This record gives sequence, structure tokens and C-alpha cells, in this order.
Amino acid sequence: MRNIRWEIIFYIVVFVIVLFMAFNGYSLPLIIEVAMATSFVAFIIHFFYPLALEKRIDRVEYFLHGQKNTPGLYINYVLANRLEDESKITMEQLMNKYKLESARAPYKAAYGLYRNDMNAVQEAVPYIRFSDYRAYYETILLLEDGKSAQAREHLKSIKKRWMRSALLAEIELRAGSIDTSIIHARDAIDSSRGVHRYVIHKEYERTLPQAIEPIS
Repeated sequence: MRNIRWEIIFYIVVFVIVLFMAFNGYSLPLIIEVAMATSFVAFIIHFFYPLALEKRIDRVEYFLHGQKNTPGLYINYVLANRLEDESKITMEQLMNKYKLESARAPYKAAYGLYRNDMNAVQEAVPYIRFSDYRAYYETILLLEDGKSAQAREHLKSIKKRWMRSALLAEIELRAGSIDTSIIHARDAIDSSRGVHRYVIHKEYERTLPQAIEPIS
């Protein structure tokens, strides 16, 4: 509801600005430029910032919760909160929307990991286009096979710091090195933003709550 209200207010403001400029003799190209610039700023504030830059978990959660009509984003919310029924529905929507395996693969891998179905993850990995994400899931598969040394080596190819730290946190946690795991987990949170930060934070709420507790 608040999203709809915000959009209505935004369009009213843009309309008033355009109307003011038109009545005061501004040129049509300038009016169009101002309208486009205003729309771009609104997009950054309302969509891009919570998606990729926001650090506050509550704000990202509010943003994701309002994305039910955008399954590619909403899937992050339902998986992070382990909403079983909604996760199935959202995955069906994604599979109906995307026909290319390369587009489906990241969602299949994430859903497979959520269900602890490593066969599904294994099948999806070769089709993941972005190297960091592909290496991320490959490292998880190595861990699941008990190949922690190979997993440590493999994750070195990942450029994204939050991914490397999250994987190191998991490796140390499985090895029983809780304190070291907490250090890496906190680094994963600190180096991530937006949706990635939210998903990591929600995971550590369940598996490593010490990582999200205030440092005394």
C-alpha cells in the first residue's frame, strides 16, 4: 500500500513540475529533460538504492516484501525467510517466465541450496553465466563432498569479497572454528549491501547468531 501511495505522490509531483514549467514558457526539450532527470532520481531512491546499496536490513526487507509482482526479486525474500509455500509458487513463476536455461540456472541453484538438494545445484551450475556466482556454488558443492581444502582454493577465484567471506565462514563453521567463522561472517555482512546483505543476515540469524550481535 505504501508503495502505491509513494508512486502516486511521485507522479503528482512530476505533473506539477511539468505543468509549472509549461505555464512559465520553458522549452519542451528542457521540460522533457527535467521530467526524465526527476524520474531517474526517483528510480535510484525507490528501487536501486534498497536493491544494491542499502545497509539497513529493515528497509531492504520492506522493499523485498513489496516485490510480489517481481518474482526475480521476491524469491530472495521467500527463501531468506523460508516461506515454503510461497517459494514453490515463486519458483513456478520464474520457470514459466524464463525459458533459457542460463536465465533459470541462478534461481535453480539458489532453490536447490535452500532445499539442500545438491543434485539440483550441480545440474544448474554449468549454466550460470556469471563466474563469481558459478564459483560460489562450485565451492559449496566441494564443501558438501567434504573437500574443504579444495573449496578454500577454489573460492580464491571469486572477486566479490562478501562471497569469499561467506564461504570462509561456512568452511570454518563446519571445521568447528566458531570464532574464526564469526569473523568471516561479520566481514561478509560488512562488505555486502542491499539484497545480498539481507539474505546473508537472515541466514546468520538461524545458523550463526553471534555474527550479527553487536560487538562489545
